[in-house]
Order: sequence, then C-alpha cells, then structure tokens
Amino acid sequence: MQKILPISLMISLFLIGSVSAYGIVLSCPTQITVGQALKCNVSSDYPPGTSFDLVFYQAQYTSTEIARAPLVIQGTSAPIYKLFDTTGLKGGTYKVEVQFTGPHTDPRSNSTLGLIVQLIDRSGDITITSPVNQTLDNALLISGSIANEGNSGVQLKVTGENTGQVVFSQQYIRTSNTLGSGAGVFSQQVTVSKPDDYDAQFSDANGLIGTVTFHVISSVPFQTATMVPVTVQRTTTTVVTAAPTPVPTPTKSPVPVSVVLGALVICIVLIVGLRKKQQ
Repeated sequence: MQKILPISLMISLFLIGSVSAYGIVLSCPTQITVGQALKCNVSSDYPPGTSFDLVFYQAQYTSTEIARAPLVIQGTSAPIYKLFDTTGLKGGTYKVEVQFTGPHTDPRSNSTLGLIVQLIDRSGDITITSPVNQTLDNALLISGSIANEGNSGVQLKVTGENTGQVVFSQQYIRTSNTLGSGAGVFSQQVTVSKPDDYDAQFSDANGLIGTVTFHVISSVPFQTATMVPVTVQRTTTTVVTAAPTPVPTPTKSPVPVSVVLGALVICIVLIVGLRKKQQ
C-alpha cells in the first residue's frame, strides 16, 4: 500500500501537468499537385502573444527552406490559416513545421508540430500542339492533349498575367480519345483583346494538372514602301585642250670674227688718215 501511493501520486502529477500544458495542432493536406496552393492552418490554446514561424521546406536528402511565415496567437479560438505557393516546384517530399521563436512551454504530447506533404508533378501529362507565341490577330488558340484523359473532358481556365483578368472562366471543354495512347485531344479558341502573357490552367477530377503560358503580342502592322530621296552628285567633266606647239623662233647666226676684225682695222686706218690731214 505504501508503494502504491507514491506511484499514484506521480501519475496524478503527470496527468495534472499534461492537462495544464498548452497544445498546438498543425493541419495541411498530405498530397497536392504542383501549382496548387498548399493551405495549412494552426489551432492552439497558447496564450495571446505567443509567436512562432510556420516553415515550408523540401525534405529530400537535405532540408531546403522554401518559405517562412511568422504567426502570432491572437487569443481567439479560430484557426490561423496560411497559404504556400507551390508554382514551379519539383514533385517530391516536402514538410511544414511549427518553430517557436520566443519563450514558451513545451506543447502537450498530442500536439502536431510537423507534417509531410507530397507534391505531385502532372505537368508532363500536358502536350501543347498550338504555338505558345501568337499574334493578337490569331490569338488565342489552345490545342493539345492530356495523357489518359480520353473522352473525359478537361477543365480550362485562362487568365492574363499582367491584367489578372479571367478571359476564359473555368469550365470543361471536350476531349477526344486517341486510339492506342488513350490521350484526350482538345482544341479551344479563346478571345483576347490585348497583348499579354496568358496562363492556361488545366484541371480534371483529380485536381490541377498544370499551367501553360501563352505569349500574345501585337499584330505586326503592314509596312508600306517609303520613298527615300536619293542625292545624285553632279559630276563636272573638264575638257583639257592641248595648247598648240609654239613655232620655234629662228636664231641669227653670229658675225664671223674675221669680219669684225676687218672692220676694226678699216676704222683705225681711217682715223689715222684723218689725223695726218689735220696736221
């Protein structure tokens, strides 16, 4: 009896401690398709002001953090919701985890602080046969096939990335079974009024399949021929006339020396003769 009493007391203290501790429960879907928003919520009876982070990371060989959301208990019984975007992620195993950031008491044993989430990548099931780059005159033709859809039909929703405008509300379009492969072939003309990047989202009864982006540009205007003035440089031709060859002027032959000397002798004789007569 004496041995039973201490054991009972210890059990009672443990139960009292467990009851008095706070609890926190994380809830998320365990499997979604890549591109869907991962919607999680946290319920807790921790006192108002208790802060923690909700961390979304890839849990492969190593943990790679993708997003972190700070949350604070507000003192109401309503769960706290948080969405994580999975667009562009690879298929595989991921985890969402509660991480306390301030002073706190350890949660009760029935608390849920972490969950494993599987992302399923179905984008490879989509085959697009229409051009992903189109002009406004021809846009927007969306054609292709979905693996294993047969005649089941596929849901299509088209939204402009820049405007956020839904140009084709989510609705089922017809698919035709392909013999042999079982793929569902589809073709849908969507009217768009302005250039933009348009996201075509495909879904079926199992959820989102994937999203394909179409790029619509302005129509190329018809360009008329433009007359470009051409400057013609006028070339002046100079005619060079050859000057006539001048007629050489005849040169006089010089007087022979003998004639000059003879004339000089005659002059001297005359002068001498004149002087003699004067005397």
